[in-house]
Amino acid sequence: MSDTASILPEHPPVLDWIHDFDHTDPRWTENPFPIWEKLRAASPVVHTDRFLGCYMPTTYQAVKEIAYDTEHFSSRRVIVRDVRPDVANPAPPITSDPPEHKPAKQVLLPPFTPDAMKKLEPRVRAICNELIDEFIADGKCDAAARYTKHIPVRAIAHMLGIPEKDGELFIKWIHGILELGIKDNDALMSAIQEMSGYFAGHIEYRKTHPTDDLISTLMMARDKNGQPLSDQHVMGSLRLLLIAGIDTTWSAIGSSLWHLAKTPGDRARLVAEPELMPTAVEELLRAYSPVTMAREVMKETTISGCPVKPGNMVLLSFPAANRDPAVFPDADTVVIDRKENRHAAFGLGIHRCVGSNLARMEMTVAIEEWLKRIPDFRLDPADKVTWSEGTVRGPRQLPMLFGKAA
Repeated sequence: MSDTASILPEHPPVLDWIHDFDHTDPRWTENPFPIWEKLRAASPVVHTDRFLGCYMPTTYQAVKEIAYDTEHFSSRRVIVRDVRPDVANPAPPITSDPPEHKPAKQVLLPPFTPDAMKKLEPRVRAICNELIDEFIADGKCDAAARYTKHIPVRAIAHMLGIPEKDGELFIKWIHGILELGIKDNDALMSAIQEMSGYFAGHIEYRKTHPTDDLISTLMMARDKNGQPLSDQHVMGSLRLLLIAGIDTTWSAIGSSLWHLAKTPGDRARLVAEPELMPTAVEELLRAYSPVTMAREVMKETTISGCPVKPGNMVLLSFPAANRDPAVFPDADTVVIDRKENRHAAFGLGIHRCVGSNLARMEMTVAIEEWLKRIPDFRLDPADKVTWSEGTVRGPRQLPMLFGKAA
């Protein structure tokens, strides 16, 4: 490990969540919900000196205020980390602020329309069944390792026109950026460099061999001045699509299967009433939202009456907002036929997720195909469920047994 990585601070255990929270603490990773409840009861915005100073809004209202305020909060850094080096690897539009944000986002919208997702859906159903074929006869599996993580990996590879078999590379890079990279700068930079090298080859190839896929779509796009996007812009958007399109969705699918494994009543209802699937997917997104983003405070302001000062980061927890009882009755209960559900799982404001149609489709298809073939399943009591740390939360080990309990 180099000097850069080794001088990053160690993280002592949290003794006072309200004044010294740490979203990388193992207790937060394991079960953040009671911690968020404690923070929300204390204040709409809490602060820690960790991560060079960081705020966290705890209520839906405070999260919303920050998400819509692009004057006082910048999106140039989207992960709360121990260091804040120069922003050298932008991933537009997620790291863009106005006025650059809008044109960068508009380039990405056409490939993710509902119609485009309908065309992709048969391939995603086939992927789900190909994966289930590999383990169903065993009567058990680690659903995270064998199922949930491969669905979005292979779907986004299919959209980008890159080999689905390269999926293990993508998973390694995402782990380096979103988990290891919070505390280890070398792991972060290594993953970004490898990913950039990989995409650079695909971009160069398509300059002479244009294809009908998302990489060529980006290369043929024009900016607000009618100019082609730079290779760096295309590269940043591809990194974003790979990271945002994979880890988030495999986490959401995994959390949904984890919930259904331990809640046989909900599982039985979805099997008996498949028409409930759209509201169930929205509720699972609300209850187990995978994504926490970051903002950087650029100018002093107040949020829900709490002063926030420049020089600090903001941990923008959409998952915590979605558990706010002021907005969602019985917020900590999963109600799969919840009618009123204006959740923030896909973000709020200008950075609302470009790929929300893709994520909803993949979640729906993954749960439907699993339930068709494995209607009865439960967590394996002999093994342990583990969760990812940091920016995106979802099961990384999800041991399942199939069939009814003896």
